[in-house]
Amino acid sequence: MGTKKNVAILFGGRSPEHRISLLSAQNVISSLDRSKYNPVLIGIDKAGQWHYHEGAISLTDADNADKISLDDTSHKVLLSQNTDVRTLTTVTTNEVICTIDVIFPILHGTYGEDGSVQGLAKTANIPCVGCGIVGSAVGMDKDIMKRILRDAQINVSHGITVRNTIEGVDYDKIVAELGHELFIKPANLGSSVGVSYTEDEASFFSALTNALKYDSKVIVEKKIVGREIECAVLGNHNPEASIPGEIVPKSSFYSFESKYIDADGAALHIPAELTEEQIQKVQKLSIETYTVLECRGMARVDMFLTQDDMLVINEINTIPGFTNISMYPKLWEASDLSQKDLVSKLIELAIEEHQATNNLLLV
Repeated sequence: MGTKKNVAILFGGRSPEHRISLLSAQNVISSLDRSKYNPVLIGIDKAGQWHYHEGAISLTDADNADKISLDDTSHKVLLSQNTDVRTLTTVTTNEVICTIDVIFPILHGTYGEDGSVQGLAKTANIPCVGCGIVGSAVGMDKDIMKRILRDAQINVSHGITVRNTIEGVDYDKIVAELGHELFIKPANLGSSVGVSYTEDEASFFSALTNALKYDSKVIVEKKIVGREIECAVLGNHNPEASIPGEIVPKSSFYSFESKYIDADGAALHIPAELTEEQIQKVQKLSIETYTVLECRGMARVDMFLTQDDMLVINEINTIPGFTNISMYPKLWEASDLSQKDLVSKLIELAIEEHQATNNLLLV
């Protein structure tokens, strides 16, 4: 067997989804095939500083989604942005720790899932697990995502976009268009951070004000009555879809607390109780959505199945959760792909896509 590749696993980050990233990273690290890959653990603190964790990830309250945090932030490092240098060096001494063969970002949300790290990887000419710049950026921005999917004649949830301020927002006009049952979402976040469900004017403006703390662009969506179906997609130019799963929240929606804190916040049905025809429709739509949005590597496609058997795309997650309760790895496990093999496949896909890109002519 050849030399093992150094895989830089990035976790934490500046996003409000920092804590979920720490939970996800633990599972990815434990699933890495050590016969093929050497983990290079890099924790990014909330200020954006990179820290090397030698040997093992160092966390406080490692199993508590509400309190988890980076523990050891004493070894500050820099990754060279210079093409093909690929060195990780200590900030204080400029000592080279190692060279990086592949970047595996487990950075949910902004500054990681939005094309930021993907751009750094492309500049440095390092393979990067998951979507590239375009797929990451359009997948992250729910407003842009919906515009592209609508252009491809894919059903999306109906909504409007609010920018920067609540000034001039006409609640009565919104209710006339969308109804009074509304979801308020920051356009560029996931993990249900900053998301609210409202049924009256006071709670609407409170929710809108809160969401604008996280993003200058907020999506106001009509409530869709239907089953919440999720499907995992894996691959580059010939992607495959997992069996679908279903989320059954015990409250009005699948909130941050339901996902990560309250163990009884929702029931996960894997596989979802669907007919064979419905399964095929979900898988086909998931792959179509993935392809239209220029995704590579991985994504989880979330949709609603309405009472009249219509599928409506809710969103796509290009760095889906990898926690011990997350749907993406669980769906693949139920599709006969272990988490260890899944992580290896994602690294192989990153190298494959990187090589294909480098084979293109430079003018």
